Amino acid sequence: MESVASLRGAGALILDGGLATDLEAQGLKLQGDPLWSARLLHSNPQAIRDAHYRFLVSGADVVSTATYQASVNGFVKHLDMSWESAQELMMSGVHLAQEAVQRFVSSNKDTGRGRPLVAGSVGAFGAFLLDGSEYSGAYAEKMSIEELKSWHRPQVGCLVSAGADLVAFETIPSVKEAEALLELLREFPSCRAWLSFSCKDGRSLCDGSLFLEAVRMAHRSSQLVAVGVNCCSPALVKPLLESVSQLRSPALPWVVYPNSGEQWDTLSGWKASGAKVPSVAELSQEWIKQGAAMIGGCCRISPAHIAELRKVLRGNSTSAE
Repeated sequence: MESVASLRGAGALILDGGLATDLEAQGLKLQGDPLWSARLLHSNPQAIRDAHYRFLVSGADVVSTATYQASVNGFVKHLDMSWESAQELMMSGVHLAQEAVQRFVSSNKDTGRGRPLVAGSVGAFGAFLLDGSEYSGAYAEKMSIEELKSWHRPQVGCLVSAGADLVAFETIPSVKEAEALLELLREFPSCRAWLSFSCKDGRSLCDGSLFLEAVRMAHRSSQLVAVGVNCCSPALVKPLLESVSQLRSPALPWVVYPNSGEQWDTLSGWKASGAKVPSVAELSQEWIKQGAAMIGGCCRISPAHIAELRKVLRGNSTSAE
């Protein structure tokens, strides 16, 4: 995409952080909701607009829609709405992000920054199951490629139709689901995307497949703008990129947006991992040397963390209203 290339001309693209993290910091209760932050598309769209805007003001070049745990089927089931209304709600995720971008552009005309992009977030099928299996990928063994494509097709179709600049396939735990997503992407030939995996160690996806195998597969797609990892500890990024260093290519650079390094407990929530984990900002220059061209954060990464990242990568160039 020309817009991606244009923004990358200034250096690595800065992604946003954890949308739910910021929403919870504003006092909104999301934990335990089967739709997670996507429920707010229906119940409190202004909260979503404002969260996107906070990340933009903090320095994000790309904001991802509040649709990671959203699906048309999920909206029909949990919000008791028609299929058509659920499609419209899915598309609203893009529209809200676009409105936040327009507000930012109108209020910050002299920053010298390019127009930020909107990435339509598509999470793993496991996110719909509400059992943590997006961090194992076990469900993929029981599903065919066609079944996985059929599941994801309505979401991708809505995000593309709503005008997302690109699609973010994120927290994908298995090679099989990634293969299904890349096949599905070909049904939308004008669409560009990044593909980001959920990994359990410095060499492997959550399903046990080698990250190297996954990246090799990604290189067969002409529609990807980046491939990489998200929602792992920042400490895992370097070894993961080292494991695929022979596949480093300017045509398909790395996208990395780890979490804070804290650990999630289903009963008590986020807990410190023990040893101090360097921040995304502290490690970002090292990742750039390894070939990363898109860097941001996932769970527990706030607008303040993104501001710190932008200061390291671009100098103190954030702007506020």
